[in-house]
Parts: sequence; structure tokens; C-alpha cells
Amino acid sequence: MRLAGPLRIVALIVTVGLTWIVVSILLGGPGSGFPRIQQLFSSPENSATAEPRARKYKCGLPQPCPEEHLAFRVVSGAANVIGPKICLEDKMLMSSVKDNVGRGLNIALVNDVNDLLKFIRPLHEGTLVFVASYDDPATKMNEETRKLFSDLGSKNVKDLAFRDSWVFVGAKGVQNKSPFEQHVKNSKHTNKYEGWPEALEMEGCIPRRTTAS
Repeated sequence: MRLAGPLRIVALIVTVGLTWIVVSILLGGPGSGFPRIQQLFSSPENSATAEPRARKYKCGLPQPCPEEHLAFRVVSGAANVIGPKICLEDKMLMSSVKDNVGRGLNIALVNDVNDLLKFIRPLHEGTLVFVASYDDPATKMNEETRKLFSDLGSKNVKDLAFRDSWVFVGAKGVQNKSPFEQHVKNSKHTNKYEGWPEALEMEGCIPRRTTAS
């Protein structure tokens, strides 16, 4: 019974010694395992070999626009679930979050007129028109509407059909067809979603239009 005390002390010394040896090996000793432990707890962001996060510019563009150009991004709706987005100069003009998008054609202009033809006819020379489809852009279109968009620079509006995806940036008074347009047909063979093609995303820099006096 008198040996119990000394045995406890010996056991304690042995435990402390083993603990010190293990800690030394892991954290500081020669050939220690510290680098491996450090790798386990270090995040990729803190790694010396991690690539720096890419900088984003206006509207999320990967590079800035030249002077006298406007940065934009237009994203069509995804099926009839996710609404479209229209951004200009880092200002979100239309989106589901702003609760100002709907099915059909979403046109970014400061105008409260609901009738599409009355909305487009009175545009002033040089007015920019941003369009993003959502669900179905074509059912309510007639020939006059298609001609108006064609006059704004669209080359695909004449072929726009039920549930196609379409994004377009044009302007009143353009002489040539707009380079800012994308169109994907609704086809059961190529659709990304059941009944709808993939969503479209277009971004770029639009030169500011100078109006002759």
C-alpha cells in the first residue's frame, strides 16, 4: 500500500515525458511533422502558391472598359424559374431582387408604358435598348414589333420563336446590325432545361454615342 504513492508519481512522470516527446516531434524537433499539420489547417487562400483572386470591374467584367465606353452585362432568364438581369455601369437596372422583371421581354428603359409598341416607337435618336428574355419572348410579338427591333440593330428577332432565349443591346438610329446579340433556339434535342434552352449571358463595353449638332 505504501508503494501506491511512488507508483503514481512514476506514472505521472512517464506520461508527461511521453507527451513532451510527441509534442516535440510534431511541432519542433528534427524531422518534425509540423509542416504536414500546417498543411492540414492552412486554407488555399493562405497558401503561398494560391493564385490571387481575379479582380472584377463594373458589372462584374473581367477588365475595365476604355474611356467613353459603358460597361454592361445582360443575362436572360433561366426557364421560367430564374429571372433575367440587366446591369449598366455597375448599376443593376433589372433583376428578380429588384422585383421589376416579368415573363416575356424585359426592356431596360425609363418608361412606365406597358404597351410594347408605344414603349419603343417614341425612342429618341441614340437611345440604348437592353433586352433580356424570360420564359417566352416571342408569342406576343407581331411583325411591327419585330421590325422595330430590327431597326434597333437586331438580326435575330425575325427568327425569334416560342421559348427561345434572347439577349440584345441595340440603339435607335443605328446604321448597322448590333454586335451585342445572342439567340438560342428552343429545341427538345438541345435544351438544357425541360422545355427551355440554356440561359444566355452577354457582357461588354458600348461606346458612348455622340450626337451631331
